[in-house]
Amino acid sequence: MATIAPEGSPALEPSRGFIAVNLLVCAFFWGSSYLFIKLMSGQVSPFAIAAGRGLLGAASLALWLRWHGQSPLPRRDEITHWFILGVTNGWLPNILVAYALIQLASGPAAMIQAGGPLITALSAHLIFAEERLDRRRLCGILLGLAGVALLIGPRLFEGGATTLSVLAMVATMISYAAGNIYVRAVPAASGDPMRLALGQQVFSGAGGLLLTLVFVGPATLLKLVDHWAALLMLGIACTAVPMALFMRLIRAAGPTRAAMVGYLVPAVAAVMGVVVLGETLELRQVAAGCIILIGVFMVTTAPRGARLG
Repeated sequence: MATIAPEGSPALEPSRGFIAVNLLVCAFFWGSSYLFIKLMSGQVSPFAIAAGRGLLGAASLALWLRWHGQSPLPRRDEITHWFILGVTNGWLPNILVAYALIQLASGPAAMIQAGGPLITALSAHLIFAEERLDRRRLCGILLGLAGVALLIGPRLFEGGATTLSVLAMVATMISYAAGNIYVRAVPAASGDPMRLALGQQVFSGAGGLLLTLVFVGPATLLKLVDHWAALLMLGIACTAVPMALFMRLIRAAGPTRAAMVGYLVPAVAAVMGVVVLGETLELRQVAAGCIILIGVFMVTTAPRGARLG
């Protein structure tokens, strides 16, 4: 089990086993989330899906903290961090993904989001000294971005809702990258992984609920009752569980290696989309997805601390 060192002290290097197990569990549950969102998309407003997902995730994590003797109420020094993560890793990407899946199949949507580690690595290079890019990582970023361009390029010219759905997934990719970088910058005194995960879901659910009431009305929330099983799986198994693990992984292993989960999520989402929903993948989409994942692999498996030049 990895230990998050106090601020100012040298961090202990997590084991490969710790990283691998956390990545696999997070990838399975996050990849499954596309399936459960897809089962509701088009029938329930994206705002309502985001609200239900966040509120269920928050309730689950709050109960877990109370079980372990911690108060789920925020301390003064935590509120800002909770709010920012509630936006960047919470209601904003949740709404965008739910909207995008009305038009896009699970596999291609997840492949676009898989480019997130590339944005994370580039941002981390500019912010954290230990996350500097070497030539391998730089080549990986360029290759991965070329794959993203191949995947979304034709869709951008189709116009209408399809183009907006593609842009929604691109915005999701950027939003998650910003949130992952922010987690790394949170001081250790305010950065307990479980509390960050709780706070993120609290503000995610609250933000989604507020937006639902303002833009689509409270009656929309009643439609969630017809999809209670999918919502429970989405809010608890596909949100609360992987988010708590991922927060710990970012703090222990850094945002670049934690973002390697994006290497696995598309595969899970695509397989479930094909097997459960009967979706199909075009050859171009498969090729683009492979290019993206090769780029992500090059970036996230390079040694930390290597420098460009």
